[in-house]
Amino acid sequence: MGTALSSETIHGTTVAIGGRGVVICGRSGSGKSDLGLRLIDRGGVLVSDDYTYFRRTNGQLLASAPDTIRGRIEVRGIGIVDYPAAQDVPVGLIVELDDRIERMPEPSMRRIAGIDVPRIALAGLENSAPIKVELALRMFGLGVA
Repeated sequence: MGTALSSETIHGTTVAIGGRGVVICGRSGSGKSDLGLRLIDRGGVLVSDDYTYFRRTNGQLLASAPDTIRGRIEVRGIGIVDYPAAQDVPVGLIVELDDRIERMPEPSMRRIAGIDVPRIALAGLENSAPIKVELALRMFGLGVA
């Protein structure tokens, strides 16, 4: 078996909450940027919108924006908006946006650049989605500051 990649780029929006990166993935129009914007409104910090660059360093997965989109987020109906952005944020959670959510899911992981990251599935456009993200961070012992 080959060696895992030490870096990877994924289609998704990443927001730092309490110093931990939350990676929001899903199909186009599923609400990735919308959920990211709502998390920022609740005190999170933009890391990257649309695409996130990950690199494995000393056993830790760090998230950043590609240079071409750093500090920018697409707000549907308004356009591209500038925001302060964090870099090299340790990743704590993957949120997969889906319309079909299990009531009581089994814990699962997703591997990025050779590191397993806790994964949850949410309906991103639900009003409670930002609260559920924060609860999931607490559940995985990553607390919200």
